[in-house]
Amino acid sequence: MPKMKTHSGAKKRFKVTAKGKVKARHANTSHILEKKNAKRKRRLGSPAVLGDHDTPRVKKLLGVGK
Repeated sequence: MPKMKTHSGAKKRFKVTAKGKVKARHANTSHILEKKNAKRKRRLGSPAVLGDHDTPRVKKLLGVGK
């Protein structure tokens, strides 16, 4: 069997931490920023940790163990 390739789109968007959590960018950060208050934009700037349901799917795309 050939090796499984890493999903190119996923490797650009997600990062797995040392403890196995998956970090991702928040949505709503690229445009229409005038109407969003500064506190909200600051919070959206920090990376988000993916939920329990999405984590296995992303790890499979990245080729990372369970």
